[in-house]
Amino acid sequence: MNFVEELKWRGMIHQMMPGTDELLQKEQVTAYVGIDPTADSLHIGHLCGVMMLRHLQRCGHKPLALVGGATGMIGDPSGKSQERNLLDEATLAHNVSCIKQQLARFLDFDSDAPNRAELVNNYDWMKDFTFLAFARDVGKHITVNYMMAKDSVQKRLNGEARDGLSFTEFTYQLLQGYDFYYLNTHKGCKLQMGGSDQWGNITTGTELIRRMGGGEAYALTCPLITKSDGKKFGKTEQGNIWLDKRYTSPYRFYQFWLNVADEDAECYIKIFTSLEKDVIDELILRHREDPGRRELQRRLAEEVTLMVHGREDLEAAQQASQILFGKATKDALTALDEQTLLDVFAGVPQFTVSRSLLEGEGVKAIDLMAEHTQCFPSKGEMRKTAQGGGVSLNKEKLSAFDQMVTTADLLDGKYLLVQRGKKNYFLLIAE
Repeated sequence: MNFVEELKWRGMIHQMMPGTDELLQKEQVTAYVGIDPTADSLHIGHLCGVMMLRHLQRCGHKPLALVGGATGMIGDPSGKSQERNLLDEATLAHNVSCIKQQLARFLDFDSDAPNRAELVNNYDWMKDFTFLAFARDVGKHITVNYMMAKDSVQKRLNGEARDGLSFTEFTYQLLQGYDFYYLNTHKGCKLQMGGSDQWGNITTGTELIRRMGGGEAYALTCPLITKSDGKKFGKTEQGNIWLDKRYTSPYRFYQFWLNVADEDAECYIKIFTSLEKDVIDELILRHREDPGRRELQRRLAEEVTLMVHGREDLEAAQQASQILFGKATKDALTALDEQTLLDVFAGVPQFTVSRSLLEGEGVKAIDLMAEHTQCFPSKGEMRKTAQGGGVSLNKEKLSAFDQMVTTADLLDGKYLLVQRGKKNYFLLIAE
């Protein structure tokens, strides 16, 4: 497989230094992408860079994932309007460990293959570097004029940042450039990849390599991913979509991809999956013939969730997705963990009831749903609907309008799901 051709048809090349394609066709190339460890989980904004490494490895080249333990203490000005918080060593060590586990779902770190992936941390080679030594051995090779000309610096200086650009941030491109030099010297790494906003930092690295040792170095960037409506990719009303289920449940992760716009789905399935071109072309063709089936979104959601969370969580997310559409059983409902239950029913009306109401013999369903809550506007309507088989509790039809509801019916010891007709849901929370 030709790596550059693979990225081209997937729409994943923004800029590429001359000679990059020829290098990749000539030999097995070691390349790296830098990841900022400001959290103990990656989010989907990181996925494009991670997928570049995945495609690189599939094409026979060797990927390095560089976790910026040192540069994470600084903060990159690229695309930012203000300086980010600096992290302590213990927090960074924890974040790096968690990120390595996530990357192992995408890259082969453990085989004996010559192109097995490696995780490197720039803290390992920066921690003992004194300021004086860095200024003397590295800083002298790159002029301030060269650094000032970078777009990321100019944007911050020209008013996009409230507080200007600190010296700490200004040195970031030099530190990232040294990373490339170090990996070029010690790992034979000839290519750095990243988002288009990283072009300035990456080319500082190629320049530093040229000036410090005359080594061979190249740069390749992918476009910044956007949504068809112009909004930022990966951001929702709830914030980032994380790869760690502690922060974003597999159900909500799956739903994010399931609900992308048609135009975005055609773009995303190329970037965020490893499906072959003929498979994707066929999916897009069928989708355009019948967009209402959302076949493209379903396959996209399936592939990305499987890759990030595994088969078990994917199947659980798919089952949870059926619950709102009336196709699930009580067993499927009771199998949901609390966070997924809340995610599934985040948009339905919720009522709080006293737990004491359900203790002992419990409370009649008609009183619970029409008096203690407003699931029904009146007892008469509740009785009539229940007698017609139109009321369910926890996905099971009520046997009678005055059926007793007790603490034994609670899901996760706290919730009751009332369904009126086919589409009206209410979540009752016992406190």
